[in-house]
Amino acid sequence: MGKQVKPYKDSNLGKKEQVAQMFDNISENYDGLNRVISLGIDVSWRKKVVKLVGENNPKQILDIATGTGDLALMMAKLNPERIVGLDISAGMLEVGKQKIAKANLSGKIEMIVGDSENMPFEDNTFDAITVSFGVRNFENLDKGLTEIYRVLKPGGKFVVLETSNPTKFPFKQGYKLYTNFFLPIVGKLFSKDKVAYSYLSESANSFPFGKAFNNILQKNGFKNAKNLPVTFGVATIYSSTK
Repeated sequence: MGKQVKPYKDSNLGKKEQVAQMFDNISENYDGLNRVISLGIDVSWRKKVVKLVGENNPKQILDIATGTGDLALMMAKLNPERIVGLDISAGMLEVGKQKIAKANLSGKIEMIVGDSENMPFEDNTFDAITVSFGVRNFENLDKGLTEIYRVLKPGGKFVVLETSNPTKFPFKQGYKLYTNFFLPIVGKLFSKDKVAYSYLSESANSFPFGKAFNNILQKNGFKNAKNLPVTFGVATIYSSTK
């Protein structure tokens, strides 16, 4: 597994606390900036995640690292009984709650502050669990995955959307330029937290992807781990079951 990357190099806080602080700082303009940085393509990736989740007609869905609730809102059209959005950033959740209220879905989607490595749920609670662009922010990846396994029902589906690195020319070289130079510059120009987008690109470049992440899922008990690269491999969707 790659080295642990933290947002603030000069901070004595642990990764978890730093990540919460960082997302609180950028929560107000995160959605708009995210659309610009991803060129809007992340919406189509989330649609693929929703389709995978919907195959099992889940009644109880947990969206970890839900942020401002983009994926949770999209999964509401699957008509589950309940969706829980969990995140360690209260700032991101506040933005999400406003979006959910505007969509008249406050009765369907519950947003709670919580830690993915120590969740306040009973064993075998959820039919499906999702994480979009969040597993690389876990302080202890194995601990987080073990906890996800615990609260997922037997036969339940776990779907992850995460950044990955293209391996073929010229996408590999182009993506490196994009994440190392363009993304941090845009982040510094438009975000009040000057290091946040440097962290997001650095953590993306150092996180295990493809078969390496499949192996980590299987090591933590998940079965049928599959990876689907999207948009030339700049992101990957992983699906597995308990």
